[in-house]
Amino acid sequence: MNDGTTSAPDVDVVVVGAGVTGLYAVHRLRGLGLRVRGFERGDDVGGVWFWNRYPGARCDVESVDYSYSFDEELQQEWDWSEKYAAQPEILRYLGHVADRFGLRGAYSFGTSVRSAELDEERLLWTVRTDRGETVTARFCVFALGCLSATHAPAIPGMADFAGTTHHTGAWPHEGVDFTGLRVGVLGTGSSGIQAVPLIAGQAAHLTVFQRSANYSVPAGNRPLDDAERARQKAGYAERRRLSRLSGGGSPHAAHPARTFEVPEEERRAAFEERWRLGGVLYSKTFPDQLTDRAANAAARAFWEEKVRAMVDDPAVADLLVPVDHPIGTKRIVTDSGYYATFNRPDVRLVGLRENPVERIEARGVRLADGTLVELDALVLATGFDAMTGAVDRIEVRGRGGRPLKEAWAAGPRTYLGLGTDGFPNLFHLAGAGSPSVMANVVLCAEQHVDWLAGCLRHLEAHGHRAMEAREEAVDGWVAECRDRAAATLFMEADSWYLGANIPGKPRVFMPFVGGLGVYGEIIAEVAEAGYEGFDLIG
Repeated sequence: MNDGTTSAPDVDVVVVGAGVTGLYAVHRLRGLGLRVRGFERGDDVGGVWFWNRYPGARCDVESVDYSYSFDEELQQEWDWSEKYAAQPEILRYLGHVADRFGLRGAYSFGTSVRSAELDEERLLWTVRTDRGETVTARFCVFALGCLSATHAPAIPGMADFAGTTHHTGAWPHEGVDFTGLRVGVLGTGSSGIQAVPLIAGQAAHLTVFQRSANYSVPAGNRPLDDAERARQKAGYAERRRLSRLSGGGSPHAAHPARTFEVPEEERRAAFEERWRLGGVLYSKTFPDQLTDRAANAAARAFWEEKVRAMVDDPAVADLLVPVDHPIGTKRIVTDSGYYATFNRPDVRLVGLRENPVERIEARGVRLADGTLVELDALVLATGFDAMTGAVDRIEVRGRGGRPLKEAWAAGPRTYLGLGTDGFPNLFHLAGAGSPSVMANVVLCAEQHVDWLAGCLRHLEAHGHRAMEAREEAVDGWVAECRDRAAATLFMEADSWYLGANIPGKPRVFMPFVGGLGVYGEIIAEVAEAGYEGFDLIG
């Protein structure tokens, strides 16, 4: 390893992150003959699935789809046990992939990247870690994950709590035993909704503190038998083809007609079918559901009818039904028994809009009306600084020493979600400016990494040292993402897609809403046009 003063870099590529995207990036780029070095702050592979070990943690994309497609033998050899795999099984799968392709050896685990600085003259990146290591590389690839920077709200008195506190995004690996305890869960996003039923099954009493009700649809989860797995594997080619053409990266297409182009009986049957499929797919029952308010209202009404039928107390149901955003404009949660949990006598729901948290005290949570909810344990299901939080943890400096945080001060600025002007040879994978969290992230990762591999081959074949997004291309893509979002109902929700859960964060819709298939066409056309919108340097 050199000290950064000689001309040759230590490696060709540094990959930051060992989740779904980072693992495939290491595999694919090593396959090009490149020297690749990976860094991962966790102690092993898995990314979000390494950290999120809370009770009930489960993917909301069907297991058969939430898996790599790049290797046919891998597809055929792995057997998923359930329709929607839980965290331990997904982590085992990613470990299997790492072992099968020898990926762990490329990584330094338990290592956080602190900074990445561009040497403008040599067009190399100097990467420094919290372990004092310095590595130079021609290319720097961020595969950081959109949901990897945990967020805890600044509630007065948090340090005074005498019980135990856990964040769902940094759950103890040994697990937590809530048996006989009075437990509070703060937050009812995906992690809270998934955790609540299982915590309720252990705790002596559970209090759920809800600021904003969310839409959730039962997963309809079930075991997979050998016959179904065989059918899935035999049909993988067509399933993957349809998934790549779709908006969300799964083979399920929306109804061919718009919501009110069909009679009520057919409309209800379509909603019923999506309810049966479970989870996030309900938001795409009809093609106009996220663009037309009346269509959205029809989907919402059917959903509300289903949920109220599951909750015994109408007053509790009133709290559980969202009134502040159209259905689907926050990602619909995929749950297992969430709503029925509130029928238990040992579970209480507190609506924080009506009765906010005043402060945390040694014995529990003090509410605005003076009530003290006494607790032995508090679970923070308060989510993430999504999309950009993990990037912000790294001090990235590009041309002229300009910090990336400064370049992104008004919101993430990318071209295609991949590059930013002033930061040559720095690539962002499956993050802001791409479908990422709005689609099956495994196929998003493959889409981005395959595009990057083609790009690096092109640079090598044509003798270019670097590539850099042009400022006007970045401006155009930022506008494209903004305008596409503005044409939908997504802007009506205070969601983490917009950074609305982080005080002071710019309100910018960060993902690309056009869908996986459309996005794939766009980046393919850019490549075919000689990487239009990028300057190819040297």
